[in-house]
Amino acid sequence: MKTLLLLALPLVAGAPFLAPTAAPQEAEMTEMAEMMKRAARYTTPGPEHALLERFVGDWDVEAVMLMGGQATPATQGTATFAWKVPNRWLESEWSGTLMGMPGQSFQTMGYDKLKQSYVWNHITTYDTAMNHAEGDLTPDGKALILYGTLDEYLTGEHDKLVKYVYRFLSDDSFVLEVHDLAIGETNTKVLEFRYARKEG
Repeated sequence: MKTLLLLALPLVAGAPFLAPTAAPQEAEMTEMAEMMKRAARYTTPGPEHALLERFVGDWDVEAVMLMGGQATPATQGTATFAWKVPNRWLESEWSGTLMGMPGQSFQTMGYDKLKQSYVWNHITTYDTAMNHAEGDLTPDGKALILYGTLDEYLTGEHDKLVKYVYRFLSDDSFVLEVHDLAIGETNTKVLEFRYARKEG
């Protein structure tokens, strides 16, 4: 009789023989929750994305070309920045004149939380290339510096190193500099776009 009671006790105490089927399900749910928690670190917009809000709006733009440090007369244009995907991807469009030729350019900018860098893509009516750059803010937050490459079709050069610098002068003005680093250590700036927020 004692033997029968001892054999029946596990059944009365909660049927432990069912645990092997329940435990893996609980473990899977816990693992999935941990994965989602880790994923949120890289998929949720953060303060880096909030910084891009400063670009949103309509702008008057002056464009200047430089050769050997000497600037050409400024040409006029306009630009619009807006969220393509709210709080994630910023899209901009510029229309103006360079080298006497009217044209347009389009940019997409965001922040890649896995790479921990700002990412930037650019296309224009002046060529058939798509240029890409990555970078970060300066420690004082007054500039965003990105590095990328471009091909120079006039000379046949491929993957020339280029630096793009956004200098934040105020809430209503900033400058975009384009530096051709193949030139050397000085006078590398070849383009400058000066942005002033439109009133109203």
